[in-house]
Amino acid sequence: MSYVEPSAVVDSMVALGTKKAHLSRGQLTLRGALGGMFLGAATMLALTASTQTGLPVAGALLFPVGFVIVLLLGFEMVTGSFAVVPLAVLEHRAVPVEMARTFWWVIVGHALGGAVLGLLFAATVSEMWTTPDAPVAQALVDLAVHKTLDHQHLGAAGILLVVIKGVLCNWLVGTGVVLGLTSTSTGGKILAMWLPVMTFFALGLEHGVVNLFVIPAAMMLGAPIGFGDWWLWNQIPALVGNFLGALVLVALGMYVAHRRPAGSPAARPVEPAVGEAA
Repeated sequence: MSYVEPSAVVDSMVALGTKKAHLSRGQLTLRGALGGMFLGAATMLALTASTQTGLPVAGALLFPVGFVIVLLLGFEMVTGSFAVVPLAVLEHRAVPVEMARTFWWVIVGHALGGAVLGLLFAATVSEMWTTPDAPVAQALVDLAVHKTLDHQHLGAAGILLVVIKGVLCNWLVGTGVVLGLTSTSTGGKILAMWLPVMTFFALGLEHGVVNLFVIPAAMMLGAPIGFGDWWLWNQIPALVGNFLGALVLVALGMYVAHRRPAGSPAARPVEPAVGEAA
């Protein structure tokens, strides 16, 4: 059997969070950049599928390919770190400064990777800016405008809306990270991770890492979005919501529900985490 019991999964979450908290600044930044780039490529795949078929759910079915690649290859998503690094702090295997450092450098990596891939994809879908109104390019611009300026029109309620969408998003995405630890087989990990990530994308929730690609790429295609619009009306509240969702609904939820008392026997040996993923 490849199934890992929830109590052993919590052990793996603590171990994974501890490992992440002690990675070097360079490792965190590089893994964050690569992780963000794969999620950006998956977003473009999803937008292409949705545009070609006219069915947004087609994009949702395909988007998890990027998430799976990131986890299996041990790259970084700060949204995944939100679900495991706090447990390392809770068990005194890391300190809050190390947690904040981990989050910061992974976000820096995401921003760098998102900007680079955004430039490359903007050039590609617009055929070197000669056809900026191409269907996929326009879909990317429309998505970014919806994520920023549509929230701006709501004022403070728009910021709260993004926070709520961020909480719900990372409840699902963080659950995807945890589900990747419930199987010792690659196929089992992929299938388990696919389900909640597909759900988040289909529901149009706010994922801070995806947005670090979508919004700057759309700005490069001429979206009427300013830097302040991006960070105030989307990026900051999305990341805050992502952190709260992962911390409360995933990390603490799993820990309180399944953590074994110290010294109790393990339900089964703990399988090493997926690479050093998410």
